[in-house]
Amino acid sequence: MDFFDSAYRGTPPWDIGRPQKEFVELVRRGEITGSVLDIGCGTGEHALFFAGEGHEVWGIDSAPLAIRKAKEKAAGRGLQVHFLVLDALELSKLNRKFDTATDSGLFHTLSDEDRPVFVDNLAAILSPAGKYFMLCFSELEPGGYGPRRITQEEIRESFRDGWSINYIRAAVFESRTRDEGPRAWLSSISKKRDPLHPVLIFPYDLSGPVPPIT
Repeated sequence: MDFFDSAYRGTPPWDIGRPQKEFVELVRRGEITGSVLDIGCGTGEHALFFAGEGHEVWGIDSAPLAIRKAKEKAAGRGLQVHFLVLDALELSKLNRKFDTATDSGLFHTLSDEDRPVFVDNLAAILSPAGKYFMLCFSELEPGGYGPRRITQEEIRESFRDGWSINYIRAAVFESRTRDEGPRAWLSSISKKRDPLHPVLIFPYDLSGPVPPIT
């Protein structure tokens, strides 16, 4: 990931100095819930936004310079976010669960070989029924620059086993270099509950006397 660390010596096109509007709208609609892991957090704009909205937030990126800048922003804004240098293919090393994971521009950088590794690591850190929100370049955006273009079919194939696709909808990936950002997909994907560990729903109040079993 040397490319990304060198990119953060300046201001890369995707670092727009604020959260992408697609993620702002997710918060406004109440879709971002509980604890949040921002994967490929860059200089921290999304993670800091979520923290400002009252969430417990962690942010990881493989670029040390990006994480250094993110920590400086957090200190300057008086916000608490756990920022760590970590490869997105090693999320399981966090050894904890999150209710929500967000990804603004990470998935479309992965090779075909890395995608299943990433998905397995994502499953390891999401709580049962946890959600993953991903913004990536769409194949409808003309080529010739930037990251890979991703089709809806590729997203569905990557998350075929153990996941539910809530929606994949057309979006815009805002950029510093264009007034109207590249065409993108915004995906909402839920981790399926483990059928071997179902959630138990009790028909009585556990804080009081338990009625006899008849």
